[in-house]
Amino acid sequence: MTTYIALLRGINVGGQKKVPMADLRGLLSKMGLKNVKTYIQSGNVVFQSSEEDIRILENEIRSAILKHFSFEVPVLVKASADFKNILNDCPFPEAMKLNSYFVLLFSKPNDKAVEAVKSMTYPNETFVITDACVYLHCAQGYGKAKLNNNTFERKLNITSTARNYKTMTKLLTLASGE
Repeated sequence: MTTYIALLRGINVGGQKKVPMADLRGLLSKMGLKNVKTYIQSGNVVFQSSEEDIRILENEIRSAILKHFSFEVPVLVKASADFKNILNDCPFPEAMKLNSYFVLLFSKPNDKAVEAVKSMTYPNETFVITDACVYLHCAQGYGKAKLNNNTFERKLNITSTARNYKTMTKLLTLASGE
């Protein structure tokens, strides 16, 4: 069994796409996923499965949500080891990392789009783009930032979902069984 972390994009935000976590846990358990745990209301799920193909897991979870809740939700699944690597690969010093956001990318961004985005600059906002994640530090806070998940989605032309450092570390703690 492999431990995975699934991130659902855009649920329980502003009254849209309401997904109660108890219902989600039940739905995913009924699908055959094991030891399903959720963290806060923004679509963070830790589970175990013998399925090794994350694309199959993503499609099955997405389909189950559509069938049960009657709306589509983008789903990103990562093995917990890959998730840990994304966290550990954060290029910022520890003091910045603690207040960073991780914009997790659903696919590898196009090199030309990455080059265009790299030219964007805003005071007090720093970012680094990799194949799997945009590491973002906003000195004035994410809520006041010009750069955010929607900006990176639009400019890179791919789906993404953002989590803060605290959520990333908590999900890894849940994945490790602590």
